[in-house]
Amino acid sequence: MDKPIENFWQVRLNDLKKELESNNFEVFVAESKAEAKEIVIENIINAIKPKSISWGGSMTFIATGLYEALKNREDMEMLDPLDKKITPEQAYERRRQSLLVDLFFTGTNAVTESGQLVNLDMTGNRVAGITFGPRNVVVLVGRNKIVSNLNSAIFRIKNYAAPTNAMRLDKKTPCIKTSYCEECSSPDRICNTWTITEKSFPKGRTRVVLINESMGL
Repeated sequence: MDKPIENFWQVRLNDLKKELESNNFEVFVAESKAEAKEIVIENIINAIKPKSISWGGSMTFIATGLYEALKNREDMEMLDPLDKKITPEQAYERRRQSLLVDLFFTGTNAVTESGQLVNLDMTGNRVAGITFGPRNVVVLVGRNKIVSNLNSAIFRIKNYAAPTNAMRLDKKTPCIKTSYCEECSSPDRICNTWTITEKSFPKGRTRVVLINESMGL
């Protein structure tokens, strides 16, 4: 067989697409981050025409170029809680306001082969947006986030995603030294709220873009 690695990922992503669709998610498969950006703009934004958008701090949202492409659009308002020009108090308020936007962008810490989105959050704004509030949600998912089951998702998050994010954010937690979860009580702990999204409700509210690249943590 020619290109076995490419074929492997096409099979995995297409199988996952079917599972997610059976869980009432609307699903797109992109072969690259550039294609993911195009899908979001052409197939999602042009379809729902949001007047307000926000995001939950997703590295994948930035890496696809969507943040730069959308932040200055005149036909929609972006509530940017990570704007470095605002105070922490203003950022907190924007996180609250972001739960009422037309379209919310986020990533996911893990997605199981049976089509569950699994996340662990610090302040809760990201998982809150996935769960309820925004009229529409887009979840951008690199292929590196795919795991076999819920136990694998929890292990991945506690012993990879959480420590690397703590390092990225310069948090003072034990995991930045050991590289795995220490079940800490640090004031800087970023592991506070778990969510498992089994299905999209209402059907199609949550759109998942699977990207055939490693994206985010």
